[in-house]
Amino acid sequence: MESFKSFDSKIYTVNESSFTDIALDLFRFQACNNLLYRSFIEGCGVSTDDVDTLENIPYLPISFFKSHPIKTGEWQEQAVFTSSGTTGGQPSRHLIADLHFYQEHARKCFEYFFGALTDYHILALLPSYMERSGSSLVAMVDYLIRESGSPHSAFYLYDYDRLVDELTVLKNDSRKCILWGVSFALLDLAEKFPGDLSHCIVIETGGMKGKRREMTRNEVQDVLNARINVKTLFSEYGMTELLSQAYCTTGNSRFFSPPWMRIISRDITDPFRKGLLSETGGINVVDLANWQSLSFIETEDLGRVHPDGSFEVLGRLDNSDLRGCNLMIQ
Repeated sequence: MESFKSFDSKIYTVNESSFTDIALDLFRFQACNNLLYRSFIEGCGVSTDDVDTLENIPYLPISFFKSHPIKTGEWQEQAVFTSSGTTGGQPSRHLIADLHFYQEHARKCFEYFFGALTDYHILALLPSYMERSGSSLVAMVDYLIRESGSPHSAFYLYDYDRLVDELTVLKNDSRKCILWGVSFALLDLAEKFPGDLSHCIVIETGGMKGKRREMTRNEVQDVLNARINVKTLFSEYGMTELLSQAYCTTGNSRFFSPPWMRIISRDITDPFRKGLLSETGGINVVDLANWQSLSFIETEDLGRVHPDGSFEVLGRLDNSDLRGCNLMIQ
């Protein structure tokens, strides 16, 4: 029988050839030690002995994070992350067994895509996230700010004047500069303080949080490029229910995942047909870092997975499109 510690040690050694074996081991462990997931699998009429591919795994609908505590094993949570709930209704709750692991994992995700954290100043413009409690994004960026060791790394909330002053000071600094922002705040900055931020990597988290009309990523890129000369814009694909993030960058509509995360596309009318390539479908996520909660999640996002493992996010599924085993368990 596997143990929690064995998965902790395997996550960062995973590669293309070992991912499936590790994921299947984790599936069997979670099917045995997560009572809710075990009931869900039984409700789907699936025997764990018959699951031998990522496509055969039953993926838990993400809505269960709104209605149930999701735990593999018995432990007392050290933190609880909650979704914004901007669309109304019950927010999702992701219970975190080990906050130190979460923080160190956030650093590993960052450094996989961007390199050494200490090479950067991290400036954050995250109003709406900071104005509520329980944001996993704020927790992640706060840790990166502290660990960067830069006196300029900080949250700036709505203090655009101070932010612009800091960005001006850092223009010729030897460290690289990352501006991490929610989309509507970045657009506000661009409108109020047009200028030149070509020296910055900008990471936008998406969403207008009811502050502006929704815009596509390309529309946001065009505005930021025109008004503040943003040449490098990254978009993040992450959510409260996941510990890992994927990113795409300027001129590329495809997101790329770290080695410990994989996207599996499903037919939106037949949740048992999974593994679609180059077809539009629902997005399922395998996040090995979720070994203490649940690693196999059926999201409500619509997308397309490509043969190289990259994926596009095309929007949200309408409730009428959602089908599957979530109807089989209360």
